[in-house]
Amino acid sequence: MLLNFDKLGMWKWVLTGFSVLVAMFLLLPILFIVALSFGSSQWLIFPPPGWTFHWYQELFSDPRWLESALTSAKVAVIVTICSVVLGLLASFGLTRGRFAGRETLRALFLTPMIMPVVVLAVALYAFFLKIGLNGTLIGFVIAHLILALPFSIISIGNALDSFDRSIEDAAVLCGAHPLEAKLRVTLPGIRHGLFAAAIFSFLVSWDEVVVAIFMASPTLQTLPVKIWATLRQDLTPVIAAASTLLVVFTVVLMLIAALLRKGFKS
Repeated sequence: MLLNFDKLGMWKWVLTGFSVLVAMFLLLPILFIVALSFGSSQWLIFPPPGWTFHWYQELFSDPRWLESALTSAKVAVIVTICSVVLGLLASFGLTRGRFAGRETLRALFLTPMIMPVVVLAVALYAFFLKIGLNGTLIGFVIAHLILALPFSIISIGNALDSFDRSIEDAAVLCGAHPLEAKLRVTLPGIRHGLFAAAIFSFLVSWDEVVVAIFMASPTLQTLPVKIWATLRQDLTPVIAAASTLLVVFTVVLMLIAALLRKGFKS
């Protein structure tokens, strides 16, 4: 029998209070960063002695910050497209294929999710340095694609598992080519999985910093790498402004995803 929250008595308030504490523990650092981005001090001091938009003006007037943001967006978009396409193909093979070593191959695809990121970053750095891809846009895309692909495979694979294949078979029996049936029947039926794969892939690339530090060069940096490099050199509130914009963009993207997912269900 499932527990009814309204019948927990005093434990209801204990759980509510504990949930509030956990939420505050997670959200307060973000709120502090937002407050610091509007502080009038030239250092990261809390509470701020005054309030100003100066640091946002400095952020948007510096071409280096804008170039880093553009690089992050460019890499994330390319990674998202490649991750969804490759994840779709891999998911079809892993879900519907019947061959020896299928589960081993599935585990291999998911390895980047459980491997320490710094270990993967060092390995990619050493390999890309040998083949001349370190510090290039292609190197960034490949490195982030390795991290994003497992999320696409999981999202699309779960969607394929829950999709009724008999609908696709019925389309073939009605005269559709197998490829046409997949494009016009199966893909619309698993669109929620494709959408989830795209969102996760974009956010993995957009927020990633460890691998990006190893892939970056003086002329090519993503926004998280630029924040990290500036943090090591100077504790200016511009860092807080850039971090706030990162958080706001991520939250807006998640809200859009939630609204679209609600539309898919309806």
